[in-house]
Amino acid sequence: MKKFENKIAVITGGNSGMGYGTAKVLKELGATVIITGRRKDALGQAAQELGVHGILSDQGILEDIGGLVSEVSEKFGKVDILFINAGISATSSIEQETPENFDKMMNVNLKGVYFTLSKFIPHLNDGASVVILSSVLASTVSPGLALYSASKAAISSLTKTAALELAPRKIRVNAISPGAIDTALFSKMGMDEKSLAGMTDYLISLTPIGRIGKPEEIGHLVAFLSSDEASFITGSEHIIDGGSTLL
Repeated sequence: MKKFENKIAVITGGNSGMGYGTAKVLKELGATVIITGRRKDALGQAAQELGVHGILSDQGILEDIGGLVSEVSEKFGKVDILFINAGISATSSIEQETPENFDKMMNVNLKGVYFTLSKFIPHLNDGASVVILSSVLASTVSPGLALYSASKAAISSLTKTAALELAPRKIRVNAISPGAIDTALFSKMGMDEKSLAGMTDYLISLTPIGRIGKPEEIGHLVAFLSSDEASFITGSEHIIDGGSTLL
């Protein structure tokens, strides 16, 4: 019997990157996996490739979150693993940031995370695992990423409070804070191939292990935190960065 057989797993932003890698791992471990995404074509392609269920939903829109919870509840019942992974990033100095960009990022990275968790709580099985994607930038700083860092720092606080509130139901809540992972994030920010290669080399130079991480490595950490082996772990942040925060 596979570790997560008869378990229901929901992954927001599962059509690419770390969400996709995690969906692949959880599927291989026997879970029934539901991924979400904002882009219909990308979501459909990913769901087909992975052999999982796809639900079109934008984490930055409260109505979409409500619809997602209702559909999951009606079709699959209660959830055993919830990986709140969807997020966006952009660069701007504090001086040049706009209220529009502020609202856009916070709607996805904080408000969307908060209410995805909030609305799913009644639909989680007792003993379920919630994992929220944070970032090493929650505890480190980088010029041009003040807004992104702030949104992720808030996740650390939310994780701890949620862990306390849900402990009576034996629901564990943990955060994962990746460093540089091989995803399409920078290309989505408009970088060309030359810039992407330069950015990758730069990130590798900042990582003692000498490479950037793979999306499936995030998946393996989510799987561990959602397993019985991690039944005494809650309210904690798990850095997975190849040692970059040690420098």
